[in-house]
Amino acid sequence: MNAALLIFSTMRIVNFSESSSIIGQYLAELRDVSIQKDRMRFRENIRRISVCMAYEISKTLTYKKTQVQTPLALSHAEILNEQPVIALVLRAGLAMHSGFLEVFDGAENCFISAYRDEGSVDEITAHIEYLASPNLEGRTVILVDPMLATGSSLVGGFAALLKNGKPKKLHVACIVAAPEGIAELQNKMPEIDTLWIAAIDSHLNEHAYIVPGLGDAGDLAYGEKV
Repeated sequence: MNAALLIFSTMRIVNFSESSSIIGQYLAELRDVSIQKDRMRFRENIRRISVCMAYEISKTLTYKKTQVQTPLALSHAEILNEQPVIALVLRAGLAMHSGFLEVFDGAENCFISAYRDEGSVDEITAHIEYLASPNLEGRTVILVDPMLATGSSLVGGFAALLKNGKPKKLHVACIVAAPEGIAELQNKMPEIDTLWIAAIDSHLNEHAYIVPGLGDAGDLAYGEKV
């Protein structure tokens, strides 16, 4: 990765591909053209990666002590002080949302409908058409979107979210990212505490697709658009 792209903010980046884990196998299957044709398996691999990410994010949250009555005695435990808000960019983010909800099953949720104009990297524009969100003031928000290409959808989506309050802490979780998209988030979203990524790929091509990438995550998960 070009280190010059990563100097604009203090955003922490957790790149799971820097160490060996089962995430690597799930990601390999997501990329494999002979396996990704199975939509159910494609969605399941995104969900499984998301469960792993959510568990790691859970370690950064705050907890409170409590007591639980078992059949034999009182047991001491720690539980989340507050459930996060899970925000997703439709439609590709639905599979990630499923995995995050499996871990944070009491979370509130935010749905963002965003799409981008196709073209060259310099011509990409994101449009926000729909937003359903709880009050985000002082909350911990986890914004999920499988593909971080130009970053325009996430930047536009977060700008829309701010209408419903300023989060106390913001995590962004993606499956595959390009250095150009990471740089865009660092430039435009200094509010990000941590960016969680399964893999950082080489670059964007002339059509703003991630290389080597895995294709259109939304189409592979839910079918092609017309």
